[in-house]
Amino acid sequence: LLAFNRLASLSRCLRSLAAADYLADRVHLHLHIDHFAPDNASHVDPKLLQAHRILEFVDGFDWKFGDKWLEAWWPNSDHEFAFVVEDDLEVSPLYYEFVKALIMNFYYNASNHSPSIFGVSLQRARFVPGKHGNKLQLDDKTRLFLYQLPWKEFRLWYDENKAKGNRPFLEGMVTTGWYKKMGERIWAPWFIKFIQSRGYFNIYTNLLHERALSVSHRDAGVNYGKTAGPDSKLLEEKSLDFNILEMQPLSCLKWFDFCFREVHPGKVVTNLEELGSLLHSLQKQSSVFLVNLFGVSDAIARNLLCHFKRLDIRNYILMGPPSGSLFDLARRGHPVINVDQFISSVGLSKFTSHGSSFETIKGILTKAYVVKKCIENRYNMWVMDGSMLLTSDLLSESEPPNDDFFVANNLEVFYAKSSTFNQKIWVDGFVSRVVAMARKDSATHSSLSFVYVVTKLLEQNGARIRRVDETSFAAKIGSGSETSLRDKKLVYWSSEMELNSIQKWLEEFNLWSIDSVLSCTAVVCHKS
Repeated sequence: LLAFNRLASLSRCLRSLAAADYLADRVHLHLHIDHFAPDNASHVDPKLLQAHRILEFVDGFDWKFGDKWLEAWWPNSDHEFAFVVEDDLEVSPLYYEFVKALIMNFYYNASNHSPSIFGVSLQRARFVPGKHGNKLQLDDKTRLFLYQLPWKEFRLWYDENKAKGNRPFLEGMVTTGWYKKMGERIWAPWFIKFIQSRGYFNIYTNLLHERALSVSHRDAGVNYGKTAGPDSKLLEEKSLDFNILEMQPLSCLKWFDFCFREVHPGKVVTNLEELGSLLHSLQKQSSVFLVNLFGVSDAIARNLLCHFKRLDIRNYILMGPPSGSLFDLARRGHPVINVDQFISSVGLSKFTSHGSSFETIKGILTKAYVVKKCIENRYNMWVMDGSMLLTSDLLSESEPPNDDFFVANNLEVFYAKSSTFNQKIWVDGFVSRVVAMARKDSATHSSLSFVYVVTKLLEQNGARIRRVDETSFAAKIGSGSETSLRDKKLVYWSSEMELNSIQKWLEEFNLWSIDSVLSCTAVVCHKS
């Protein structure tokens, strides 16, 4: 329990905690009371008297459920949990039963566990911290949901960042304004920055009728100049009209980001059926971007995703070999294709060998199948490498209306229009020809590419292909000739270019959007 100088608030909070049913469990109470700031001598005596009254009250308060400590908490094991409250909170007598049920269901149940969940908030979610985000809207049947908002890990992260002189600035979040105004008097901006950098989520309740298991009375103090009154209605046992201990499977819960936009963590595609399911879950945008992450560093991939958010590109799929980095992107809510398993599932692994071109061929085959599936599902398709970056959303708006396909002459950028004609071309037989040509040409072409193979085959089928010189819409960084991007829609670089050089060039064009821990420097919300 965190307290300062509000004896009446502290008393109310402690009484509500003591009134809860702890199910015969041993529960310790830790109180952390802030010291008042140094002040002139005339104000010290009243503050000392006030502090003495609080300490005297706490010392005499009867806590029969476990030990009572006047100190800060530090967990001794992964099986120790803390429920943190401020002194102006009041809790429901039902809160402990609910929290314990959550821990048993989502922490100890291996089949229902996610490393992305760090805790639960008993207060009612009332606002969206991302500026210009969506309204909090949930249906009446949704009791639990996950929202971006583990203590030991946070404390270690906080201590490390404080020692480096870092600050919890996250542009686009209202909490950044709070920190600039109040500084270290509030810890929420630090915690939100930590959650964003780790890609974690918190469980919230939706108990309807403005009810909650804990209520903030928003008493006058550090955070409120004057008392604002309770922010919710406390849930009492007599007002229960549902089973509060009934827990949905984790797979049925909805997940939301700081903008209250729904995300879908854990989407790892390993076969065509899963690809079809993923495409059906995508946002209502006409185009899908497929990004090849073979040979792309974590920093470049994370920077690209920050730009996708800025440009409001929601329909994208990342493809790459199985790795911790790829699976972590999926955990954070980015859809990915595990290329090795995908190739194996369609029975094509036997057509490839472990030669120098093996990875390239796997990438070509995966792209061919994804394009086919997207066209079937009425999506226009953009295929691009991770070694390039969109600078505006104009690329998705410049889709050639009269051409079936669009390619850049010397760049791995490919566009396929969703049309009846293209559906007739891009069938299983066409994919088989892609396989055959990729295998045949891999022996003679050291720089075999998807664009080269499919363009050659499409021309044989009489498709309308618009070829464009890449210099008309893209700029290559690192060549020394580019000083401004002007109207370029895309930047790209050599696969041989070092990460430090790429970062330096992108910073010069204000296109480097991640911090030292590879998280976005801003939260950009777009209305759904």
